[in-house]
Amino acid sequence: MKEKTFAREGYLRENYRLFHLRDTAGQERDFHFHDFDKLVILLSGRVDYTVENETWSLRPWDVLLVKHHTIHRALIDRNLPYERIILYLDGRYLERLLPEAELTGCFDRSEHQRQHLFTPDEEERENLRSCLADLEKAMTDEQFGAGALRDACLVRLMVAVNRLVRRSEAMPERESAVYDPKVARALSYINENLGRDISVDEIAEKAYLSKYYFMRLFKAQTGSSVHAYVRQKRLMNAARLIREGMSVGHAAAESGFKDYSSFYRAFRETFGVSPGEMK
Repeated sequence: MKEKTFAREGYLRENYRLFHLRDTAGQERDFHFHDFDKLVILLSGRVDYTVENETWSLRPWDVLLVKHHTIHRALIDRNLPYERIILYLDGRYLERLLPEAELTGCFDRSEHQRQHLFTPDEEERENLRSCLADLEKAMTDEQFGAGALRDACLVRLMVAVNRLVRRSEAMPERESAVYDPKVARALSYINENLGRDISVDEIAEKAYLSKYYFMRLFKAQTGSSVHAYVRQKRLMNAARLIREGMSVGHAAAESGFKDYSSFYRAFRETFGVSPGEMK
């Protein structure tokens, strides 16, 4: 049977793109990932976002951060009106625009801390509301300096988000709806050993579980088999190394692929481009 792969969803031809969506259902997708960073702010409704192996229940004005190539999905309560703002962001653009500002640091901190959901206090919420209103208005502006104005509004929003993330680091962590420390330990072990052969038995041992119980638990938590998850994370790691300038062959080897032809086919199937085209 062919292994399940996670879908690569969405596209970003601009440096960033803002969506303000209102509907009664939303569009649910299975586990997927993006090549760009994603920021979600819930305005109304009820939605649970599963990021890797944790599920976060959003409340109005919660801020969810999903770094590029992070596997996630949304589970939406269709009984309530669902309104949200979503920002697709090419972080490299901000790094070129303001290289010393570290405006994409919030995504790195979120991933490193395994804390994807942030709740603003009243003052932060009003600031976010103002930032988003200005950015939405600027996105439709076609007068002189419109591009510079949009960038300025984006920078203001990202400063607010980064301050929220940094302030939240000193606060007690909000519990996720689903969290299994044994699966989290396994995910950490996988990410630390992508460049070498690792078996399901070895990963299960690190999680202190029997192989078959671990496989069932892993599937329930991540939506994927262990083999498919490891393969996908290796492909994502190779893509990151290629974008950072490493040769394609070296990136494949560093990510644990022994056979280049199978790597090439899997890479093209997952990302829609060849490794050379991504480079």
